[in-house]
Amino acid sequence: MKSWSCGAVRFAAACSALALAACAPLPETRQKPVDAAPLVFPGPPETPRFVYERSLRGSGDVVPEDENSTLRQLLTGEGPRSGEGLGKPYAVAVFQGRVFVSDTVQRFVSVFDVPSGRFSRIGDDGPGQLVKPHGLDVDGAGNLYVADSTAKAVVVFDKNGRFLRRIGGAKWFDRPASVTVDPKGDRMYVVDVGGVRSAEHRVRVFNPVDGRHLFDFGSRGSGPGEFNFPYDLAVGKEGRLYVVDTGNFRVQVFDHDGKYLKSFGRAGKQPGNFARPKEIAADAEGNLYVVDAAFGNFQIFDPEGELLMFIGGHDERDGPAKYKLPSGIDVDEDGRVYFVDQWFKKIDVFRPVRLQPGQGYLAAKKKAGAVKK
Repeated sequence: MKSWSCGAVRFAAACSALALAACAPLPETRQKPVDAAPLVFPGPPETPRFVYERSLRGSGDVVPEDENSTLRQLLTGEGPRSGEGLGKPYAVAVFQGRVFVSDTVQRFVSVFDVPSGRFSRIGDDGPGQLVKPHGLDVDGAGNLYVADSTAKAVVVFDKNGRFLRRIGGAKWFDRPASVTVDPKGDRMYVVDVGGVRSAEHRVRVFNPVDGRHLFDFGSRGSGPGEFNFPYDLAVGKEGRLYVVDTGNFRVQVFDHDGKYLKSFGRAGKQPGNFARPKEIAADAEGNLYVVDAAFGNFQIFDPEGELLMFIGGHDERDGPAKYKLPSGIDVDEDGRVYFVDQWFKKIDVFRPVRLQPGQGYLAAKKKAGAVKK
């Protein structure tokens, strides 16, 4: 193991309003709730690297409450409103505090705009209407790229959700699972997962601006550079391409032009093994975050594929770092990790311990906003 330890993962009462009709203050003898200790990873005695920060489940998690709704909660004993919730979230992409989440049931992308306190939808109507959005990515300008597996295309929107263009189609894709844009903005990698009877398990590369097809790499198989149901790709250190090869229980590494370099991981039940790997993300240092739907966690590896630690565990009950059907992951500019669970319909956010709660894009001051229908 590296200097990061592979430590094991460690896992408000409603107020009575009987006296509020006369606007009477609460009795001075009432005890204040005690804040729970932060949930850190790995747990003691290891050096903590991440802390659980919050979960996003619906518009009510970002749109500020108004005075009327707060008073209503006090008078009626209602809990905080959740607003418009998620149907079946799949993937997540983040840009400067805007959290984009694809929803395969509601057939659009939900946008949690934390800095401005707004919630909106993308792709629910108009020329950019989505059919079954899966993988997501955002480029350096904040443009959103959505892999639509049913429409067999990548749909592109600007940072405000305005439809820009559609790339691909049935001629080009069998079943596009994810899309990744190179940090330089000159290449768009689309993972085509193919099917049981298809040999087209590969990565197709396009120019993200004009849609020109540039080249492909990979074919169905189990050898070096071959895929068996690939699901996602991340661009890491020195432009290396890391592809989640789900059916072969590994991550394969390629250079910028799709030349095979190496692979890491194998089928197994131990940390560093894979059972059902799905999505992958890379941070600014080139570390890799790999979702495993069977383990109910994400494992963190260094750029060479050495395990650093893992976060989360499979559980039948919801809670921080508890998952039943995880799928998507992303790491933002500040190093926060966003982890999607389809079953519990949430995005858990983990903050690196070096970052204070009031720092970064996600902690920016909220402004009044409204739910956009």
